[in-house]
Amino acid sequence: MDLYTQTCLDCSKIITNNYSTSFSLGIKAFDKKFREPIYAIYGFVRFADEIVDTFHDQDKESLIAQFRKDTVEAIKRKISLNPVLHAFQLVVNQYHIEFHLIDAFLKSMEMDLDKTRYTDDSYKEYIYGSAEVVGLMCLRVFCEGNHQLYDTLLPKARSLGSAFQKINFLRDIKSDFEERGRTYFPGVDFTKFTEADKQEIEKDIKVDFDDALEGIKLLPQGSKLGVYIAYIYYLKLFEKIRATSAQTIANKRIRIPDTQKIFLMAQALIKDKLNFV
Repeated sequence: MDLYTQTCLDCSKIITNNYSTSFSLGIKAFDKKFREPIYAIYGFVRFADEIVDTFHDQDKESLIAQFRKDTVEAIKRKISLNPVLHAFQLVVNQYHIEFHLIDAFLKSMEMDLDKTRYTDDSYKEYIYGSAEVVGLMCLRVFCEGNHQLYDTLLPKARSLGSAFQKINFLRDIKSDFEERGRTYFPGVDFTKFTEADKQEIEKDIKVDFDDALEGIKLLPQGSKLGVYIAYIYYLKLFEKIRATSAQTIANKRIRIPDTQKIFLMAQALIKDKLNFV
């Protein structure tokens, strides 16, 4: 591998480590051959999300439009002077990740620019593009060209991405609503967020989680443990959210301390050794 490409992949690893403790620890549990591709995917989605969530004094529409154009160009030319896009195109081309997945992701990011309330249809569209397709990109890497396995696991991977995103919505209610004016859950008034509202959302998440676990058990060796670690982190966060009142959820961001994440990772490693995963 040439020095430029390796440097670009290293940049994506740095981005992942800086932005997400949970995913960083999970990726370390992957087989070495999967780590750099997953770092590259995470770096791409993280920077796109950063455009719509952070650069408030900039023309976000122009930035995301340019990011989309540069992404397409990088994939077609198989090179980019943007290190994040160069690493990403490498993975897209090597693992034959379909552009419709990338397009759906970028459309969801674009929705965040001007959409603040969601209907049932737009809610499902947003979750598919912002989370489910990211799981499908990773699944393309894990399946390494095994199309039959990919097709089998596709609905399970979508369920996992959906569960993760819905938990993120619950965790980030305060910042999404107060700082960005966004309300993702259809028909929910977050000025009067009730226990009934919260329990209805949690029932939906539980269905996704149960479905996703069946898929994790079928993942190829080398990827299963890392995905399971991410799963149990989010499961623990979900359990903590379920044990917290709706009023507290609406006013405080719930999180899992890094020390507890390390403990959960150790538990997962033991389960893996005993073939419980």
